[in-house]
Amino acid sequence: MKQINHLGENKRVPLDLKSTINLPRTGFPMKANLPQNEPKILARWEQMKIYERIRDARKGAPVYVLHDGPPYANGPIHLGTAMNKCLKDFIVKSKCMSGFDSPYVPGWDCHGLPIEIKVDQQLGGKKLQMRPVDVRAECRKYAEKYLDLQRQQFRRIGVFGRWDEPYSTMTPQYESAVVAELYAFLEKGFVYKGLRSVYWCIHDETALAEAEVEYENHTSPTVWVKYPLRDDPAKLDPALQGKKVFTVIWTTTPWTLPASMAVAFHPDEKYVAVESEGEVYIVAEKLAGEFSNKAGLMGTRKIAHFSGKKLEYLNFAHPFLDRAILGVVADYVTMDTGTGVVHTAPSHGAEDFATGVKYKLDLTGNVDEKGIMRNGLPEYDGKQVFAANEPIVELLRKRGVLMHAEKVEHSYPHCWRCHNPVIFRSTEQWFISMETPIEGGTLRSRTLDEIKKVKWDPAWGEERISNMIATRPDWCISRQRVWGVPIAIFLCEGCGNPLNDPALNRKVIEFFGRFGADAWYTPEADALATGAKCGSCGSTKLVKETDIIDVWFESGSSHVAVLGREPNLPWPADIYLEGADQYRGWFHSSLLCGIGAQGRPPYRMVATHGWTLDEHGSAMSKSRGNDVDPVDVADRFGAEIVRLWAASVDFREDVVGSEKVMQQVAENYRKIRNTFRYILGNLADFDPKRDAVAFEQLEEIDQYMLRQASEVSEQVKRWYAEFAFHKIYQRLNQFCVVELSAFYFDVLKDRLYTFAPKSRARRAAQSTIWRIGEVLVRLLAPIMSFTCDEVWQYMPALPDRPESVHLSGFYRNEEILGGNPDVNSKQDQDWATLRAIREHVMKALEESRNSKLIGSGLEAQVQVTAADPAYSVLKRFEDQLRYLFIVSSVKLAQGSGNGASGVKIEVSKAPGKKCERCWNYSTRVGEDKAYPTVCERCSAVLKEIEAEDP
Repeated sequence: MKQINHLGENKRVPLDLKSTINLPRTGFPMKANLPQNEPKILARWEQMKIYERIRDARKGAPVYVLHDGPPYANGPIHLGTAMNKCLKDFIVKSKCMSGFDSPYVPGWDCHGLPIEIKVDQQLGGKKLQMRPVDVRAECRKYAEKYLDLQRQQFRRIGVFGRWDEPYSTMTPQYESAVVAELYAFLEKGFVYKGLRSVYWCIHDETALAEAEVEYENHTSPTVWVKYPLRDDPAKLDPALQGKKVFTVIWTTTPWTLPASMAVAFHPDEKYVAVESEGEVYIVAEKLAGEFSNKAGLMGTRKIAHFSGKKLEYLNFAHPFLDRAILGVVADYVTMDTGTGVVHTAPSHGAEDFATGVKYKLDLTGNVDEKGIMRNGLPEYDGKQVFAANEPIVELLRKRGVLMHAEKVEHSYPHCWRCHNPVIFRSTEQWFISMETPIEGGTLRSRTLDEIKKVKWDPAWGEERISNMIATRPDWCISRQRVWGVPIAIFLCEGCGNPLNDPALNRKVIEFFGRFGADAWYTPEADALATGAKCGSCGSTKLVKETDIIDVWFESGSSHVAVLGREPNLPWPADIYLEGADQYRGWFHSSLLCGIGAQGRPPYRMVATHGWTLDEHGSAMSKSRGNDVDPVDVADRFGAEIVRLWAASVDFREDVVGSEKVMQQVAENYRKIRNTFRYILGNLADFDPKRDAVAFEQLEEIDQYMLRQASEVSEQVKRWYAEFAFHKIYQRLNQFCVVELSAFYFDVLKDRLYTFAPKSRARRAAQSTIWRIGEVLVRLLAPIMSFTCDEVWQYMPALPDRPESVHLSGFYRNEEILGGNPDVNSKQDQDWATLRAIREHVMKALEESRNSKLIGSGLEAQVQVTAADPAYSVLKRFEDQLRYLFIVSSVKLAQGSGNGASGVKIEVSKAPGKKCERCWNYSTRVGEDKAYPTVCERCSAVLKEIEAEDP
């Protein structure tokens, strides 16, 4: 560098060596401060309308639709709902970056019992004096409160979507779509109203569908009860002539015995008459020994055998009521425990009810909606069913018909909302028949056929939902509550038959679309049926049905409420993604709605994720105190950590989320962030348009690393297509930590820091890390949405570069390799050999450091002795080995052996002096008198710098 003094003379001024080192410079901070910075990024996205901008950018591209399963609007989000939304966001963003137009319309399930119960608690006795429409208004306020809260929380974790125009099951447009779907079933003959024994929650006082029942452990009193045979025993078998004969039933629900109308035997099983102390007991032969032991029978002998079929139509007596009990046969009688005989109470069991219909038994129920027993004996009348168990057991004991009693813990149906045990209760309900004939079969058979055409991920989902459809009863779609979409059907006041008038149905659909379902409870709704008359009896006196429709039918109708109404939201959806419990819930009801009303499934693919567990494998729950609040994690660590955690686990399995796990993810985040910071710090003076070096002019190590990046890019894009986000997390984390930070970036520091700023070698290094940065920032953008958009703002500017990484696409191979897509397998093999030998060298250097032979690696000289083919590879790269091993000198010798395993490493002190600029040792330090403290390599660089800056 030259200066002009006061005499006008050019005078050479030595360069400040420190100033000639190309140290990293970037405004991209090392510390993320995610909790503070993420809200600023969210505000920027909001200001630039990022979701709408993405839609504009993808206009005309192939459409890929993920249809959102609506979360319930009755509380803040939890880790499971956060994971669900993150997974959906990964899919939508990765599809957009893969060239699709992938819109996302979030939705909320706002009707149903949990909200109504909460509002009941708030209103107390006041509710009894309120009109239904006013109660519904209070429920709406409650749902809106949590819809807004959850929307805010989902946005906080970086999920993109049409948040200002979501779908909600309580909007007029949605409610009209639900009644339209109901009418589609009604007009095709699926819907009927009838007396059935259905699941009933006595706590919530409503019928339940199978999807609303879950099984939990429950302790029940178990009784063995004898029913006297009224018929002549000799008709059954001559050996029974003149004997006192009984059959013995076994039940875990003594409270159902007052409703007992029959005793059921299996038609194909063998039964035996066991005599003991003057009485004869008819039980299944397979269970006779167990029964005798339980009942404490003495001196037993078997005196007759007969098939279950022979017991059909025998007459028995009720154990404590004056009632004839019919012998019936049923395939559902099992031989795993008990006596092989079960009592039949048609009003308290689905199978019992079917048997009651078959044998024309009394189907009347004497248990009210609160579970109180009515019209019974004083011992149990007026008691709640479960409280009636003990009095009935005592009654059996007093009547001398109790053979044995004990407590048993078993799996029992519970209401999945209030978690109280449920009962079967016969009531009039609305149903959708699974066996109504349609084109190609029935609703059941057609659904089973269509299931095979859907892609299920995991694959076992197909069998699970098929089994559920194959065995489910008719769908009970009515609920005796207020907060929901009413079953908008007019009934004849005279004969009770429903009106099925398509013209009237269209008027109701339009009415709901204009005024919402609340309007069903107004006089204006009554006026809709003016002039209509019953198709059965001709009466014009009509009444409105007051039951509401099952919320699963509501949410199952979401596909017709949301899809097929806008050009970029076609029907059916490409994918549904929810938790595995939705095989009995949303997947199930949506499938039945799609087949019944539209004739095909509403989705092409179904993916399911597991439950969130604590680190001990227990399900997370606020009541247990083992839950991890995603909002709290976002406030302390950053939403990016929640997102990265969701990507780190294989969502198809149950996944662990804990404070410890979140800390581990945060540490991995830091390593990935440091990778980006290294890249950005070394691109401060790099302009791709001016400085980029073509692929074919790069150093071989640079070419090798770009091919590695290209391979990683192809793997990751394939895994995005497969939704294998955990593989993406693992591979990119490994690429950043092992292949970049521990290898390439480590080797590259010398070239980036000490070479002349504008030298071709340094520009080649910058060109490589720039392209790698472009690859990584795009590949990670769907997952690390905040950080990658932050990185994007610091990447070198390019003409027409989008404002956000989320408006870009994944880097193409030709962009990474500069139109050189051919795989150079020989070069890749050579570098695999070099990296393997480098590992040996690094280990030897570490041992030398530990023995105090050297301090840093630059103090070392390494002699490598190797045999072919390794020696030939080393010889070809001999001039680069000192940089590859980060030592001052490398000597190469040919030896015997095989490949990398035959390599011998010797470490010694490097000869010469330490260069003050690059810290390498050289015997030529001081040869350049202008720079007496630097090595020959730095001397040349300094001259190049002086030439650039005369």
